[in-house]
Amino acid sequence: MSNRSAPSCESNALTDRAAACLMGSATYLWIREHLAEDGWPYRQPTWVMTSKARESIDGADLRFAAGAVADVVAEIEEAVSDPEAVLWLLGGGELAGQFLDAGLLDEMVVSYAPVTLGRGAPLLPRRAQLRLRESEVCGDFVCARFLIDGLRPAADWQA
Repeated sequence: MSNRSAPSCESNALTDRAAACLMGSATYLWIREHLAEDGWPYRQPTWVMTSKARESIDGADLRFAAGAVADVVAEIEEAVSDPEAVLWLLGGGELAGQFLDAGLLDEMVVSYAPVTLGRGAPLLPRRAQLRLRESEVCGDFVCARFLIDGLRPAADWQA
């Protein structure tokens, strides 16, 4: 899926432009528990990568998938049938890392929340070459849009 007209940092602009959503099962379970009291919050068809059977939500266009992300993206592209469509990948860094490994991640919009953690999962558990395209304040968040220039070579890593 293309990003020729990239979305701005604002999540509403991204939500409006996305033709489909894809998320991991942990993100799905969190959204289900915290945001779906009044129904599924996304109008787009949503694919959930999971290795376990998951309960669907009434009225939501949910599709559960497993396997290589490239195969799931091919399924999404066939279902959406718009080569200019934006695929919104929500949540987990590991899933984003799988997209990066497959050469399918070209942009990241990251919202930084004002919470300080003593530890946690990395944003992207791969060494990637990121180029900051824009940043802005979005309410209580700082949002940054990065273009992906590929994986960073191991010789370029710093401890």
